[in-house]
Amino acid sequence: MLDNLLTDVTTWLSGAWQTFVATVSTPLFYAQLAVILGAVLLAFLLAFLLRSRVRLFREVPSRGPLLQIRGALHEARTLILPALAVVTLGAAVELATLTFVDNWLVRIAQGLAAIALLYALVSRFIRNRVAKAMLVWIGMPIAALYVLGWLDDVNDYLSERSLPFGEELSWLDVFRTLIIGALLFWLGALSNSAGKNVIRTQATWNPGTRELIAKLFEISLFFLIFLLLLGLLGINLTALAVFGGALGIGLGFGLQQIASNFVSGIIILLDRSVTPGDFIELEDGRSGWLRELNMRHGILETYDGKDIMVPNELFITSSYTNWTHKDKRQRYSLHFQVAYSTNLDRLFDLTREICKAHPKVLSDPNLPIEFQPDAEIEGFGESGIEILVEFWMNGIDDGENRVGADLMHSIWRMIQEQGMQIPFPQREIRILGGSLSVERGPQS
Repeated sequence: MLDNLLTDVTTWLSGAWQTFVATVSTPLFYAQLAVILGAVLLAFLLAFLLRSRVRLFREVPSRGPLLQIRGALHEARTLILPALAVVTLGAAVELATLTFVDNWLVRIAQGLAAIALLYALVSRFIRNRVAKAMLVWIGMPIAALYVLGWLDDVNDYLSERSLPFGEELSWLDVFRTLIIGALLFWLGALSNSAGKNVIRTQATWNPGTRELIAKLFEISLFFLIFLLLLGLLGINLTALAVFGGALGIGLGFGLQQIASNFVSGIIILLDRSVTPGDFIELEDGRSGWLRELNMRHGILETYDGKDIMVPNELFITSSYTNWTHKDKRQRYSLHFQVAYSTNLDRLFDLTREICKAHPKVLSDPNLPIEFQPDAEIEGFGESGIEILVEFWMNGIDDGENRVGADLMHSIWRMIQEQGMQIPFPQREIRILGGSLSVERGPQS
Protein backbone atom coordinates (compact mmCIF):
# COMPACT_ATOMS: atom_id res chain seq x y z
CA MET A 1 0.00 0.00 0.00
CA LEU A 2 2.73 2.46 0.99
CA ASP A 3 4.89 1.49 -2.02
CA ASN A 4 2.01 2.16 -4.40
CA LEU A 5 1.45 5.53 -2.78
CA LEU A 6 5.10 6.51 -3.17
CA THR A 7 5.08 5.36 -6.81
CA ASP A 8 2.00 7.45 -7.59
CA VAL A 9 3.47 10.50 -5.91
CA THR A 10 6.76 10.11 -7.79
CA THR A 11 4.95 9.76 -11.13
CA TRP A 12 2.84 12.83 -10.41
CA LEU A 13 5.86 14.91 -9.42
CA SER A 14 7.73 13.84 -12.56
CA GLY A 15 4.83 14.89 -14.79
CA ALA A 16 4.46 18.18 -12.91
CA TRP A 17 8.16 18.92 -13.36
CA GLN A 18 8.00 18.26 -17.09
CA THR A 19 5.00 20.55 -17.39
CA PHE A 20 6.80 23.25 -15.42
CA VAL A 21 9.91 23.06 -17.61
CA ALA A 22 7.79 23.35 -20.73
CA THR A 23 5.92 26.31 -19.27
CA VAL A 24 8.91 28.39 -18.16
CA SER A 25 10.41 28.22 -21.66
CA THR A 26 7.60 30.33 -23.18
CA PRO A 27 7.68 34.15 -23.53
CA LEU A 28 4.28 34.37 -21.81
CA PHE A 29 5.84 33.09 -18.58
CA TYR A 30 8.48 35.81 -18.50
CA ALA A 31 5.93 38.49 -19.39
CA GLN A 32 3.78 37.52 -16.40
CA LEU A 33 6.91 37.36 -14.24
CA ALA A 34 7.73 40.94 -15.20
CA VAL A 35 4.21 42.06 -14.27
CA ILE A 36 4.58 40.33 -10.90
CA LEU A 37 7.91 42.00 -10.19
CA GLY A 38 6.45 45.37 -11.10
CA ALA A 39 3.50 44.86 -8.75
CA VAL A 40 5.74 43.76 -5.87
CA LEU A 41 8.10 46.73 -6.37
CA LEU A 42 5.11 49.07 -6.38
CA ALA A 43 3.91 47.49 -3.11
CA PHE A 44 7.37 48.03 -1.55
CA LEU A 45 7.40 51.67 -2.65
CA LEU A 46 3.92 52.41 -1.33
CA ALA A 47 4.69 50.65 1.98
CA PHE A 48 7.88 52.71 2.38
CA LEU A 49 6.03 55.96 1.73
CA LEU A 50 3.29 55.11 4.20
CA ARG A 51 5.69 54.11 6.97
CA SER A 52 7.89 57.18 6.50
CA ARG A 53 5.25 59.85 5.82
CA VAL A 54 2.30 58.82 7.99
CA ARG A 55 2.97 59.81 11.62
CA LEU A 56 0.74 57.06 13.01
CA PHE A 57 3.02 54.41 11.50
CA ARG A 58 6.27 56.32 12.09
CA GLU A 59 5.94 57.13 15.82
CA VAL A 60 4.56 55.19 18.74
CA PRO A 61 1.45 57.03 20.03
CA SER A 62 1.85 58.04 23.68
CA ARG A 63 -1.14 60.23 24.45
CA GLY A 64 -4.27 61.71 22.94
CA PRO A 65 -7.76 60.46 22.08
CA LEU A 66 -8.35 56.87 20.96
CA LEU A 67 -4.91 55.88 22.24
CA GLN A 68 -5.60 52.14 22.22
CA ILE A 69 -6.92 52.16 18.65
CA ARG A 70 -3.99 54.24 17.41
CA GLY A 71 -1.60 51.94 19.26
CA ALA A 72 -3.14 48.88 17.61
CA LEU A 73 -2.83 50.52 14.18
CA HIS A 74 0.82 51.30 14.87
CA GLU A 75 1.43 47.66 15.85
CA ALA A 76 -0.23 46.59 12.59
CA ARG A 77 2.30 48.49 10.44
CA THR A 78 4.00 45.17 9.62
CA LEU A 79 0.87 44.20 7.70
CA ILE A 80 1.14 47.13 5.28
CA LEU A 81 3.49 45.43 2.81
CA PRO A 82 1.64 42.10 2.43
CA ALA A 83 -1.72 43.91 2.26
CA LEU A 84 -0.45 46.26 -0.47
CA ALA A 85 1.07 43.28 -2.31
CA VAL A 86 -2.34 41.62 -2.41
CA VAL A 87 -3.88 44.81 -3.83
CA THR A 88 -1.17 45.49 -6.45
CA LEU A 89 -1.10 41.87 -7.57
CA GLY A 90 -4.88 41.97 -7.89
CA ALA A 91 -4.49 44.90 -10.26
CA ALA A 92 -1.75 42.91 -12.03
CA VAL A 93 -4.18 40.03 -12.57
CA GLU A 94 -6.57 42.37 -14.42
CA LEU A 95 -3.68 43.85 -16.43
CA ALA A 96 -2.42 40.41 -17.44
CA THR A 97 -5.93 39.37 -18.47
CA LEU A 98 -6.25 42.39 -20.77
CA THR A 99 -2.72 42.11 -22.15
CA PHE A 100 -1.82 38.42 -22.29
CA VAL A 101 -5.24 36.75 -21.94
CA ASP A 102 -3.62 34.10 -19.65
CA ASN A 103 -2.87 35.17 -16.07
CA TRP A 104 -2.28 31.94 -14.15
CA LEU A 105 1.16 32.88 -12.81
CA VAL A 106 -0.05 36.29 -11.59
CA ARG A 107 -3.00 34.66 -9.82
CA ILE A 108 -0.62 32.27 -8.06
CA ALA A 109 1.51 35.23 -6.97
CA GLN A 110 -1.57 36.99 -5.62
CA GLY A 111 -2.54 33.84 -3.70
CA LEU A 112 0.93 33.58 -2.21
CA ALA A 113 0.72 37.22 -1.17
CA ALA A 114 -2.60 36.45 0.54
CA ILE A 115 -0.94 33.53 2.38
CA ALA A 116 1.89 35.87 3.47
CA LEU A 117 -0.71 38.33 4.78
CA LEU A 118 -2.45 35.52 6.67
CA TYR A 119 0.85 34.40 8.21
CA ALA A 120 1.62 37.96 9.30
CA LEU A 121 -1.82 38.21 10.93
CA VAL A 122 -1.27 34.91 12.75
CA SER A 123 2.21 35.89 13.95
CA ARG A 124 1.11 39.31 15.15
CA PHE A 125 -2.28 38.76 16.77
CA ILE A 126 -2.61 35.06 17.76
CA ARG A 127 -0.82 34.32 21.04
CA ASN A 128 -1.90 30.73 21.64
CA ARG A 129 0.90 28.41 20.56
CA VAL A 130 -1.37 25.50 19.63
CA ALA A 131 -3.63 27.66 17.46
CA LYS A 132 -0.62 29.30 15.83
CA ALA A 133 0.99 25.93 15.09
CA MET A 134 -2.23 24.57 13.58
CA LEU A 135 -2.62 27.60 11.30
CA VAL A 136 1.02 27.48 10.22
CA TRP A 137 1.40 23.72 9.66
CA ILE A 138 -2.15 22.90 8.53
CA GLY A 139 -3.86 26.07 7.34
CA MET A 140 -0.92 27.37 5.31
CA PRO A 141 -0.34 24.16 3.27
CA ILE A 142 -4.06 23.87 2.50
CA ALA A 143 -4.13 27.52 1.43
CA ALA A 144 -1.05 26.97 -0.74
CA LEU A 145 -2.66 23.97 -2.46
CA TYR A 146 -5.76 26.05 -3.10
CA VAL A 147 -3.73 28.90 -4.58
CA LEU A 148 -1.80 26.56 -6.85
CA GLY A 149 -5.02 24.91 -7.98
CA TRP A 150 -3.96 21.50 -6.67
CA LEU A 151 -6.37 21.18 -3.76
CA ASP A 152 -9.10 19.37 -5.72
CA ASP A 153 -6.57 17.00 -7.31
CA VAL A 154 -5.01 16.14 -3.95
CA ASN A 155 -8.45 15.71 -2.41
CA ASP A 156 -9.55 13.32 -5.17
CA TYR A 157 -6.30 11.37 -5.01
CA LEU A 158 -6.46 10.86 -1.23
CA SER A 159 -10.15 9.90 -1.35
CA GLU A 160 -9.43 7.19 -3.95
CA ARG A 161 -6.64 5.58 -1.87
CA SER A 162 -7.93 3.55 1.06
CA LEU A 163 -6.47 1.39 3.81
CA PRO A 164 -8.25 -1.49 5.55
CA PHE A 165 -9.16 -0.82 9.20
CA GLY A 166 -12.39 -2.50 10.12
CA GLU A 167 -14.17 -0.72 7.29
CA GLU A 168 -12.68 0.92 4.22
CA LEU A 169 -10.96 4.15 5.24
CA SER A 170 -9.36 6.52 2.78
CA TRP A 171 -6.25 8.56 3.42
CA LEU A 172 -8.47 11.62 3.15
CA ASP A 173 -10.54 10.34 6.09
CA VAL A 174 -7.41 9.78 8.14
CA PHE A 175 -5.92 13.24 7.45
CA ARG A 176 -9.27 14.90 7.96
CA THR A 177 -9.73 13.09 11.28
CA LEU A 178 -6.24 14.09 12.43
CA ILE A 179 -6.86 17.74 11.58
CA ILE A 180 -10.35 17.85 13.09
CA GLY A 181 -9.12 15.82 16.09
CA ALA A 182 -6.32 18.25 16.81
CA LEU A 183 -8.80 21.11 16.57
CA LEU A 184 -11.33 19.34 18.80
CA PHE A 185 -8.77 18.46 21.46
CA TRP A 186 -7.46 22.02 21.45
CA LEU A 187 -10.99 23.39 21.83
CA GLY A 188 -11.65 20.68 24.42
CA ALA A 189 -8.64 21.75 26.46
CA LEU A 190 -9.82 25.36 26.39
CA SER A 191 -13.38 24.31 27.29
CA ASN A 192 -12.07 22.06 30.06
CA SER A 193 -10.06 24.88 31.64
CA ALA A 194 -12.95 27.33 31.36
CA GLY A 195 -15.48 24.81 32.67
CA LYS A 196 -13.33 23.76 35.64
CA ASN A 197 -12.73 27.41 36.54
CA VAL A 198 -16.49 28.04 36.51
CA ILE A 199 -17.14 24.95 38.64
CA ARG A 200 -14.43 25.79 41.17
CA THR A 201 -15.76 29.32 41.65
CA GLN A 202 -19.16 28.10 42.85
CA ALA A 203 -19.06 29.30 46.46
CA THR A 204 -22.25 27.44 47.43
CA TRP A 205 -20.63 24.04 46.78
CA ASN A 206 -18.17 22.50 49.19
CA PRO A 207 -14.61 21.88 47.93
CA GLY A 208 -15.07 18.12 47.58
CA THR A 209 -18.18 18.47 45.42
CA ARG A 210 -16.46 21.06 43.23
CA GLU A 211 -13.49 18.77 42.64
CA LEU A 212 -15.72 15.79 41.86
CA ILE A 213 -17.84 17.70 39.34
CA ALA A 214 -14.72 19.19 37.75
CA LYS A 215 -13.14 15.74 37.28
CA LEU A 216 -16.34 14.21 35.91
CA PHE A 217 -16.71 17.17 33.53
CA GLU A 218 -13.15 16.65 32.25
CA ILE A 219 -13.60 12.89 31.74
CA SER A 220 -16.99 13.31 30.01
CA LEU A 221 -15.71 16.05 27.70
CA PHE A 222 -12.72 14.13 26.37
CA PHE A 223 -14.70 10.88 26.13
CA LEU A 224 -17.24 12.70 23.96
CA ILE A 225 -14.43 14.04 21.74
CA PHE A 226 -13.05 10.51 21.40
CA LEU A 227 -16.46 9.19 20.30
CA LEU A 228 -16.79 12.00 17.75
CA LEU A 229 -13.42 11.10 16.24
CA LEU A 230 -14.39 7.45 16.00
CA GLY A 231 -17.56 8.52 14.19
CA LEU A 232 -15.53 10.59 11.74
CA LEU A 233 -13.35 7.57 11.01
CA GLY A 234 -16.44 5.46 10.36
CA ILE A 235 -15.56 2.87 13.01
CA ASN A 236 -18.50 0.74 14.16
CA LEU A 237 -19.10 1.67 17.79
CA THR A 238 -20.95 -1.63 18.45
CA ALA A 239 -17.86 -3.64 17.63
CA LEU A 240 -15.83 -1.22 19.71
CA ALA A 241 -18.14 -1.82 22.68
CA VAL A 242 -17.50 -5.58 22.51
CA PHE A 243 -13.76 -5.01 22.25
CA GLY A 244 -13.91 -2.46 25.09
CA GLY A 245 -15.72 -4.98 27.31
CA ALA A 246 -13.04 -7.61 26.78
CA LEU A 247 -10.33 -5.02 27.29
CA GLY A 248 -12.03 -3.79 30.47
CA ILE A 249 -11.99 -7.29 31.98
CA GLY A 250 -8.27 -7.60 31.30
CA LEU A 251 -7.53 -4.17 32.69
CA GLY A 252 -9.70 -4.91 35.72
CA PHE A 253 -7.29 -7.60 36.83
CA GLY A 254 -4.10 -5.81 35.81
CA LEU A 255 -5.05 -2.35 37.08
CA GLN A 256 -7.08 -3.34 40.11
CA GLN A 257 -5.14 -1.06 42.46
CA ILE A 258 -5.54 1.97 40.18
CA ALA A 259 -9.26 1.30 39.83
CA SER A 260 -9.54 0.96 43.62
CA ASN A 261 -7.86 4.34 44.13
CA PHE A 262 -10.11 5.91 41.48
CA VAL A 263 -13.30 4.62 43.14
CA SER A 264 -11.95 5.59 46.57
CA GLY A 265 -11.35 9.11 45.27
CA ILE A 266 -14.99 9.36 44.16
CA ILE A 267 -16.18 8.08 47.57
CA ILE A 268 -13.99 10.61 49.40
CA LEU A 269 -15.29 13.47 47.28
CA LEU A 270 -18.88 12.38 47.88
CA ASP A 271 -18.75 11.76 51.65
CA ARG A 272 -16.45 14.77 52.23
CA SER A 273 -14.49 13.02 54.94
CA VAL A 274 -11.31 14.63 53.61
CA THR A 275 -11.10 17.99 51.84
CA PRO A 276 -8.18 20.08 50.56
CA GLY A 277 -6.85 22.25 53.39
CA ASP A 278 -7.22 19.60 56.12
CA PHE A 279 -4.25 18.70 58.30
CA ILE A 280 -3.88 14.91 58.16
CA GLU A 281 -1.77 12.66 60.38
CA LEU A 282 -1.27 9.13 59.07
CA GLU A 283 -0.91 5.94 61.13
CA ASP A 284 2.85 5.88 60.63
CA GLY A 285 3.20 9.38 62.14
CA ARG A 286 3.67 11.34 58.93
CA SER A 287 1.53 14.45 58.70
CA GLY A 288 0.89 17.47 56.53
CA TRP A 289 -1.65 19.74 54.90
CA LEU A 290 -3.78 18.15 52.18
CA ARG A 291 -2.84 20.39 49.27
CA GLU A 292 -4.47 18.44 46.43
CA LEU A 293 -6.98 15.62 46.19
CA ASN A 294 -6.88 13.95 42.78
CA MET A 295 -8.79 10.96 41.45
CA ARG A 296 -5.86 8.65 42.23
CA HIS A 297 -4.04 10.10 45.24
CA GLY A 298 -3.87 12.98 47.67
CA ILE A 299 -0.81 15.16 48.26
CA LEU A 300 0.19 16.03 51.83
CA GLU A 301 2.51 19.03 52.09
CA THR A 302 4.71 18.83 55.19
CA TYR A 303 6.26 21.72 57.10
CA ASP A 304 9.76 20.68 56.03
CA GLY A 305 9.05 21.16 52.32
CA LYS A 306 8.19 17.58 51.33
CA ASP A 307 5.19 16.20 49.45
CA ILE A 308 3.69 12.89 50.58
CA MET A 309 1.71 11.02 47.92
CA VAL A 310 -1.09 9.15 49.70
CA PRO A 311 -3.21 6.68 47.65
CA ASN A 312 -6.91 7.38 47.98
CA GLU A 313 -7.53 3.80 49.10
CA LEU A 314 -5.59 4.52 52.31
CA PHE A 315 -8.21 7.08 53.37
CA ILE A 316 -10.88 4.37 53.05
CA THR A 317 -9.16 1.26 54.43
CA SER A 318 -6.89 2.59 57.20
CA SER A 319 -7.05 4.89 60.19
CA TYR A 320 -5.81 8.47 60.14
CA THR A 321 -6.29 11.65 62.18
CA ASN A 322 -7.92 14.70 60.61
CA TRP A 323 -6.96 17.60 62.85
CA THR A 324 -8.85 20.46 61.20
CA HIS A 325 -11.79 18.98 59.25
CA LYS A 326 -14.65 20.06 61.51
CA ASP A 327 -12.95 22.54 63.83
CA LYS A 328 -9.62 24.29 63.37
CA ARG A 329 -9.30 24.88 67.15
CA GLN A 330 -6.70 22.61 68.71
CA ARG A 331 -5.64 22.05 72.33
CA TYR A 332 -1.95 21.76 73.19
CA SER A 333 -0.12 21.11 76.43
CA LEU A 334 3.28 22.06 77.86
CA HIS A 335 5.17 20.17 80.56
CA PHE A 336 7.93 21.34 82.89
CA GLN A 337 9.09 21.01 86.53
CA VAL A 338 9.70 23.49 89.33
CA ALA A 339 11.29 23.08 92.72
CA TYR A 340 9.19 21.99 95.70
CA SER A 341 9.83 25.36 97.34
CA THR A 342 8.08 27.25 94.53
CA ASN A 343 5.08 29.49 95.24
CA LEU A 344 2.65 27.59 93.00
CA ASP A 345 -0.21 30.10 93.26
CA ARG A 346 2.10 32.84 91.95
CA LEU A 347 3.47 30.50 89.27
CA PHE A 348 0.01 29.54 88.01
CA ASP A 349 -1.22 33.14 87.81
CA LEU A 350 1.86 34.31 85.88
CA THR A 351 1.74 31.30 83.54
CA ARG A 352 -1.91 31.92 82.68
CA GLU A 353 -1.16 35.59 82.02
CA ILE A 354 1.68 34.62 79.67
CA CYS A 355 -0.63 32.33 77.72
CA LYS A 356 -3.38 34.93 77.50
CA ALA A 357 -0.92 37.57 76.28
CA HIS A 358 0.05 35.54 73.22
CA PRO A 359 -1.95 36.80 70.18
CA LYS A 360 -2.64 33.32 68.79
CA VAL A 361 -3.84 31.72 72.01
CA LEU A 362 -7.62 31.67 72.53
CA SER A 363 -8.28 33.68 75.67
CA ASP A 364 -11.54 35.57 75.18
CA PRO A 365 -13.38 35.89 78.51
CA ASN A 366 -16.61 34.93 76.72
CA LEU A 367 -15.24 31.51 75.80
CA PRO A 368 -16.26 28.50 77.90
CA ILE A 369 -13.91 27.67 80.73
CA GLU A 370 -12.58 24.58 78.98
CA PHE A 371 -11.14 26.82 76.22
CA GLN A 372 -9.34 29.16 78.63
CA PRO A 373 -5.56 28.79 79.21
CA ASP A 374 -4.86 26.84 82.37
CA ALA A 375 -1.92 25.75 84.54
CA GLU A 376 -2.13 22.97 87.14
CA ILE A 377 -0.17 20.31 89.00
CA GLU A 378 0.34 17.21 86.88
CA GLY A 379 2.22 15.18 89.45
CA PHE A 380 4.99 15.02 92.02
CA GLY A 381 8.33 13.95 90.62
CA GLU A 382 11.51 12.79 92.29
CA SER A 383 13.22 16.15 91.81
CA GLY A 384 10.34 18.62 91.58
CA ILE A 385 6.68 19.35 90.97
CA GLU A 386 5.47 18.51 87.46
CA ILE A 387 3.42 21.35 85.94
CA LEU A 388 0.89 20.98 83.09
CA VAL A 389 -0.05 24.01 80.95
CA GLU A 390 -2.96 23.71 78.48
CA PHE A 391 -4.08 26.21 75.86
CA TRP A 392 -6.20 26.34 72.69
CA MET A 393 -5.36 27.96 69.37
CA ASN A 394 -6.73 28.18 65.82
CA GLY A 395 -4.45 26.02 63.68
CA ILE A 396 -1.53 23.67 64.05
CA ASP A 397 1.35 24.41 66.45
CA ASP A 398 4.06 24.30 63.78
CA GLY A 399 5.34 26.29 60.82
CA GLU A 400 4.31 29.91 61.24
CA ASN A 401 2.33 29.03 64.39
CA ARG A 402 5.14 28.02 66.75
CA VAL A 403 3.07 29.00 69.78
CA GLY A 404 4.36 26.27 72.09
CA ALA A 405 7.99 27.31 71.62
CA ASP A 406 7.11 30.97 72.28
CA LEU A 407 5.24 30.12 75.47
CA MET A 408 8.03 27.90 76.81
CA HIS A 409 10.54 30.68 76.24
CA SER A 410 8.31 33.22 78.01
CA ILE A 411 7.74 30.84 80.94
CA TRP A 412 11.48 30.24 81.28
CA ARG A 413 12.15 33.99 81.42
CA MET A 414 9.39 34.44 83.99
CA ILE A 415 10.90 31.69 86.19
CA GLN A 416 14.30 33.39 85.99
CA GLU A 417 12.87 36.82 86.81
CA GLN A 418 10.85 35.51 89.78
CA GLY A 419 13.80 33.68 91.29
CA MET A 420 12.13 30.31 90.91
CA GLN A 421 14.06 27.19 90.06
CA ILE A 422 13.80 24.38 87.56
CA PRO A 423 15.32 21.50 89.59
CA PHE A 424 18.12 19.23 88.48
CA PRO A 425 17.88 15.51 89.29
CA GLN A 426 19.01 15.03 92.89
CA ARG A 427 20.19 11.87 94.71
CA GLU A 428 20.89 11.49 98.45
CA ILE A 429 23.39 8.80 99.44
CA ARG A 430 23.30 7.48 103.05
CA ILE A 431 26.07 5.19 104.34
CA LEU A 432 25.03 2.65 106.96
CA GLY A 433 27.32 0.80 109.37
CA GLY A 434 30.20 3.18 109.76
CA SER A 435 32.27 5.60 107.84
CA LEU A 436 33.62 5.15 104.40
CA SER A 437 37.34 4.39 104.47
CA VAL A 438 39.62 5.69 101.79
CA GLU A 439 42.77 3.75 101.02
CA ARG A 440 45.74 5.65 99.82
CA GLY A 441 48.49 4.19 97.79
CA PRO A 442 52.20 4.38 98.69
CA GLN A 443 53.75 7.79 98.40
CA SER A 444 56.96 8.20 96.56
